[in-house]
Amino acid sequence: MGILNITPDSFFDGGKYLTSKQTITQIELMLSQGANIIDVGAFSSKPGSKLVSYTDEKQRLTPIFKEIAKKFENVIFSLDTFRSEIAKEFVNDYGVGIINDISAGELDANMFKTIAELNVPYIIMHMKGTPENMQNNPVYNKNIELEIIEYFAEKVAKLNQLGVNDIIIDPGFGFGKTLEQNYQLLNKLDSFKILDLPLLVGISRKSMITKLLNNNAENALNGTTILNTIAIQKAANILRVHDVKEAKEVIDILNFLQ
Repeated sequence: MGILNITPDSFFDGGKYLTSKQTITQIELMLSQGANIIDVGAFSSKPGSKLVSYTDEKQRLTPIFKEIAKKFENVIFSLDTFRSEIAKEFVNDYGVGIINDISAGELDANMFKTIAELNVPYIIMHMKGTPENMQNNPVYNKNIELEIIEYFAEKVAKLNQLGVNDIIIDPGFGFGKTLEQNYQLLNKLDSFKILDLPLLVGISRKSMITKLLNNNAENALNGTTILNTIAIQKAANILRVHDVKEAKEVIDILNFLQ
């Protein structure tokens, strides 16, 4: 899954893909490098960031999707949004194929019902609080992996009751987790097999790499590749990445070994 942030303030590539030409060029590059899904997001969810308004999110997404929906008719686009109205509009109007919700329905009470109506795959991510406050001393009452598995089990049960079965889970690395908690979670990632659902991992260039290695996002590609390798070995099915070529090479090598 290649990341396309059409935002001015994302932690790594903010401001790079704001025009239709820039986004089309980046999509073509990621597809040529082996991306199977393009994940488009119009707001930053980095620690401390405030949620953008519905109006701002829609105004950023609409001109981009008017172009890319026509040009890339056979490409699977996922939309990174927590708003049910945005999800509904862009699935119905532009053929978005997957909804990627960082809040797993916590930030919009209508999201689960909307996903049931839209009948598209739904990615639910674990996050404590909101991006603005999620890193304010996150505490877990049990083993972190057990608490998150229980969280997902409850969400999945509610979705199943609504007829939603095409669900992908994302443990939410960096979303309400300390450095140590992130690595505890990575080490126990294979525990999520118990849910019998596809597992998405988004570690690309995150602070769990830069804080440990004392570098920055621009220099975190090697660390990203190492963690992506571990994630696949521990049962990840989808890698959400900024650097598609390098992630695809990880997948190809591990597949060859198997």
